[in-house]
Amino acid sequence: MSDETETNFFAIAIDGPAASGKSTVARRLAERLGLIMINTGAMYRAIAWATLKKKVDVSDPEAVVAMLGEIAVTCGVKDGESTILIDGIDPGDALREDQVNARVSQVAALPEIRELLVAKQREYLKLGSLVMEGRDIGSVVFPDTPYKLYIDASEEVRLARRSAEGLTDVVSKRDEEDSKRKNSPLMVAEGATVIDSSEMDISEVVEAALVELQAQGLAV
Repeated sequence: MSDETETNFFAIAIDGPAASGKSTVARRLAERLGLIMINTGAMYRAIAWATLKKKVDVSDPEAVVAMLGEIAVTCGVKDGESTILIDGIDPGDALREDQVNARVSQVAALPEIRELLVAKQREYLKLGSLVMEGRDIGSVVFPDTPYKLYIDASEEVRLARRSAEGLTDVVSKRDEEDSKRKNSPLMVAEGATVIDSSEMDISEVVEAALVELQAQGLAV
């Protein structure tokens, strides 16, 4: 259950697969609407990064869960965007490294990690209205929000985008892992509007998103 009924703030949920453009769209929307942008993917990446630093085998769920009791996970906001620190350290650009990409789906599949981070994600709503992007925002984190989008793109386009960013992870593998996991799988949430960004630039996707959010009742 979401916490939206307990505050005067609201959440815009933006879900989608890897390299669909959802993070950039969420950031642009937050800037346009004067809202806080929450990147939940960075939160799961930060835990994956911690497993590297602590030399924890991600194929051993018990070891990963045990690690949670040994690290401090601090979430905040800076310049209108979410931040996450592990033991007071900001992983920064290291969150996008191939080693982190290779681990993040396994880490995100663990229910104990999802429980911890979903709770932290919901707490952000106490700070203000949000644009939150991820893979289970409309289905799990804020299922009651009326504002839901699913940003998609063809696998070919998404692979090209990852290459342009200098990243080599295979998006189809991550899509499969995220879609088939038992806990909070990647899916189009009930009530979400799908926007295919394959043939659109970011400005066009943002404008399309604003149109759809207005249709869902958001005052823009």
